[in-house]
Amino acid sequence: MSRPYTFVPPAGVRAYRLSTARGEFAVLDAAPRGRPKGTALLLPGFTGSKEDFIALHAPLAAAGYRTVAVDGRGQFETEGPRDDETAYAQSELAQDVLAQAAAVGTPVHLVGHSLGGQIARAAVLADASPFVSLTLMASGPAQISEEQQQRVKLLRDALAVMSMAEVWEAIQAMEPPEETETGGLDAGLDDLADLRRRWLANSPAQLVATGRQLCGEPDRVAELAAVPLPKHVLSGEHDDTWPVSLLDTMAARLDAHRTVVEGAEHSPNADQPLETARALAAFWDGTAL
Repeated sequence: MSRPYTFVPPAGVRAYRLSTARGEFAVLDAAPRGRPKGTALLLPGFTGSKEDFIALHAPLAAAGYRTVAVDGRGQFETEGPRDDETAYAQSELAQDVLAQAAAVGTPVHLVGHSLGGQIARAAVLADASPFVSLTLMASGPAQISEEQQQRVKLLRDALAVMSMAEVWEAIQAMEPPEETETGGLDAGLDDLADLRRRWLANSPAQLVATGRQLCGEPDRVAELAAVPLPKHVLSGEHDDTWPVSLLDTMAARLDAHRTVVEGAEHSPNADQPLETARALAAFWDGTAL
C-alpha cells in the first residue's frame, strides 16, 4: 500500500472534481507560473490515490509543468459502483483516461504508476492521439510477481467475506510495525487515520476487478512498441512487484528511455520524489526537441 507523506494539498495544488464525458473525477491540479511547457496526467496504482503524487507537484511546477493527478473510478474520492465489477473492466478504465485527457483540454504526458501504468497502456493502445508521451512508473509488461499475486488473491478472498473495515484491521494486524510508517519524506502522518479513510472509500468491486487484472494481465509490449509515442520506463532500484531486470528488458523492447531512481522501491514518486520529478521533467523536455 502506497503511503503519501500527507493528504493535505500543499500551497499551489488545487483539489476539485474534473468534469468529463464519463463523469466527474477527483483531482489534484498544480500549474507553474507562466505558460506551462506541458501538462501531465498522473494515474495511481492499486489501493492508491492521487495523493501518491503529492510530492511531485511542486518540483514539476518549478520545472515548468502542470500536473493533474486523478483518482480513478472507485478510487478514494471518485465514486464508483461498490458491487459491480464490470464497471472496472480495463477497457472501461482506459476510456475514463481518454475522457480525462480530453477534459484537461490539451495533449498530455501520461504517467501511470503500477496498476495505473497498465491502465495507461490500455488507453494509449485504444487511442494514442491525446498523448505526448507515456511513462510507465514501476509498471511491468504483464502480470505481477507470484508473491504479489498471492497477496492480491488473499485480499480478494477476504473481500468476499469481510467488510472493508474488517479487512483494514486484518491488514494492519499482519503488517510488521516498521511497515506501518509513512515512507518518503520526513514529515509523516501522525497516525493511520488518513490511510484508513482512503481504504474505506475505495470500492470493493474496484479492488477485486483490478486485482484480478494485475494477476492475469497479458504481455502487450509488442503492441505498445508499435505505437509511435515517446516512452519512458521509470522505477526504483528495487521492486518486488515486477523485478527491476524485467523492467530493464521491457524498456529495451519498447526502445524506451530508462530511469532507475536510487534509494527508491515500488513507489519512487513517494520514496524519492525530487529525483523522480527531475527524471520526469528531463524526459518531457526531451520530447519537445
